[in-house]
Amino acid sequence: MVLRKGVLVARFKIVTTAGPAAGVGADYSLEMEALAAIGAEIVEVNGGEDELVTAAADADAIYGKVRPRITARVINAAKKLKVISLASVGVDSVDVDAATALGIPVTNCPDTFIEEVADHVMTLILASCRRLVVQDQMVRRGDWAKARPMLYQFPRLMGMTLGFISFGHVARATARRAAPFGFQMLGYDPYIEELVMSDYGVQPVGFDELLQRSDIVSMHAPGTKDAHHLMKEAHFRKMKQTALFVNTSRGSTVDEAAMIKALQEGWIAGAALDVLETEPVHLENPLLVMDNVILTAHVSSASSRFDVARKRRVGAEMALVLGGKWPRACVNPAVLDKSTLERWQPYSMERGPGN
Repeated sequence: MVLRKGVLVARFKIVTTAGPAAGVGADYSLEMEALAAIGAEIVEVNGGEDELVTAAADADAIYGKVRPRITARVINAAKKLKVISLASVGVDSVDVDAATALGIPVTNCPDTFIEEVADHVMTLILASCRRLVVQDQMVRRGDWAKARPMLYQFPRLMGMTLGFISFGHVARATARRAAPFGFQMLGYDPYIEELVMSDYGVQPVGFDELLQRSDIVSMHAPGTKDAHHLMKEAHFRKMKQTALFVNTSRGSTVDEAAMIKALQEGWIAGAALDVLETEPVHLENPLLVMDNVILTAHVSSASSRFDVARKRRVGAEMALVLGGKWPRACVNPAVLDKSTLERWQPYSMERGPGN
């Protein structure tokens, strides 16, 4: 706290939107574990973008939630803004380009709930391969005798090919889980060294080859502009008719209309989806009536440690930047070298660019 005109006020103002959003509510005690020491306060704002623009005018930080989106208008209005922090892996709720143009770091939680998402990926893969939801429905309908013959048409897991589109933290954690089942694994990711995949028993291949060879295609690309509609109609047509498609990353990575067409016309055998282009899903969405589709409500990261871990992490990230230091995770790291923030992390001794 600092004394201004005889009144004690917070040294730093952090603006966030009010009400529970993706599990974040009015109790900020976990975030304040790191923020209290630097004299920060969290101010909740009711309303949408207009209200956020007004409140952000004198804010030192914005604590981003799912809605409203932190647009260029919000960022440009925040003349004192030092950091935007998100309690999520995805950063599609922020105009990162606008923040970068003003030298404002955007932080996220890229490693906080990786294991939970990888568990969910494997759950969807196994449930889809064994047609678990349909099997459950058959038992409940009294079609006990039909359940076993249904599975005679599907191969066993061992020897099937699992393809990863993008090979970040979640894909790597999934590969560790998938290996003991006997999967052959392929990976496509133009942004990483091939040697990274090799360490996980994953063969690096091109995008088209992955689609053509895989029995299961698992999407892990982030919700960026480059990955928007990465899977289009032409890509679904390249897949095997017996193949399954799994998505736990972002709905925007898939042309949903093309995927629905692929499922309706039998280009692929099924899908298991934790994310959709529009969330919550519209009740008229054709996916809801397909028995070859498993749906979950963007819950892959949820567990008993979810809120605790991410709230503490986002508080720590804001405390670092407001305290004049680099954050642990930054989605636009180019701004850090140009800033006055102090780098406190040791330099990596691993292989770097050009070495």
